[in-house]
Amino acid sequence: MTNIDAPAGISVPARAPRPVLVLLIMSVAAGLSVAGNYFAQPLLGLLRSELDMSTTAAGLTVAMAQVGYAVGLGLLVPLGDRYSRRGLAAVLLAGTGLLLGVAGASPGGSVLLMATGLAAVTSVGAQVLVPFAAEISPPDRRARSIGVVMAGVLAGGLIGRAFSGIVAELAGWRAVYWITAALLVGIALVVLSALPEGERDTSDATRPLRLWRSTATLLVELPALRWPIAIAALAMASFTIHLTAISLLLISRPYAWSPAAIGLIGLLGVLGPLCMPLAGRFVDRGHSRAVLLTGLASAAAGWAVMLPAQNGQVFWLVVGVVLINVGQTAMLNASQTTCYELRPEARSRINAVFMTLFFAGGAVGGVLAPIVWVSAHWTGTCLLGVAITGLGLLAAAFTHRHGQREHGTRHVLRP
Repeated sequence: MTNIDAPAGISVPARAPRPVLVLLIMSVAAGLSVAGNYFAQPLLGLLRSELDMSTTAAGLTVAMAQVGYAVGLGLLVPLGDRYSRRGLAAVLLAGTGLLLGVAGASPGGSVLLMATGLAAVTSVGAQVLVPFAAEISPPDRRARSIGVVMAGVLAGGLIGRAFSGIVAELAGWRAVYWITAALLVGIALVVLSALPEGERDTSDATRPLRLWRSTATLLVELPALRWPIAIAALAMASFTIHLTAISLLLISRPYAWSPAAIGLIGLLGVLGPLCMPLAGRFVDRGHSRAVLLTGLASAAAGWAVMLPAQNGQVFWLVVGVVLINVGQTAMLNASQTTCYELRPEARSRINAVFMTLFFAGGAVGGVLAPIVWVSAHWTGTCLLGVAITGLGLLAAAFTHRHGQREHGTRHVLRP
């Protein structure tokens, strides 16, 4: 590839990477990066007993992960529009590994809380890798590349919970953190040595303070971002409600399932990430709006078919979980790809805004789920899920992408 008309202050790599290997490394790195944010969920009992933590303090390890991730999205991810995303991702991956190592050696609850909270901040290395995948991919493969890396992010959360519980039972809870710490430092070295450097823009316009200011005002500067992000936030609210509601359903009669059995249902969610590259293939062919509508319709249908599950009909529960997870990943791929194309040189900032509001939607869903469950149980929760997803579907069906696309010189690595 030749460097044609490169803007001042921007450097581009001289050689194209092997795309399959690069995306595999990115996907694994992204999954490992976020996995640690979910380790504490199955370990709360062990942490209380071995570190003499109160129930509240142990529960804060979960909350600290969410707060830390939000801080990292706002402060660190936008820096990818200035510095080499390869180098930034490698530093954050290694930092996450070192902090998880400290968490594993924690002598008490306060050190564990501090280490896991800081590790969550640096775990946004995963969200540096997602726009990096868009940067180094040709336009006709960009959505698929995003899908592969995002599949790693989503799978990391799902597998992280299972990994934590299994390893803790076999080797103790500290081994969970130490093993992951070693893997993260190792994958950081692989990222640094095997991935292309990517673009850098060291002009005055990308100084950190200006990047953060630009990130904060991006929804004003780019009105076309608002609808895709709003739709994604609604979908995430619905998705979070389904995670909570299914757990509440399965611990109640007529199910009364054990945590292990409930975990098996949760593993069905892996089907979503597996389908994301397929969704990306259709987005790359110019069908992003169709993929978005299909994903939202699938999720809404999933809520509807799960209604009979309150009577013990587990088949419909399984069908609904699959439809919701597959629909969620299709929606996410179409929405992210659409947003990234609005301003290619600001993909990291766009991703920071997108993911912050995306998870904010999930937080709203997490608050609504137990409230509706107490008052209306399974039927009311399913109807809420249909209503929220349906609202997103209506918004997607009757809105079009307006807003200007800012054209500039783009540099793409072709395989």
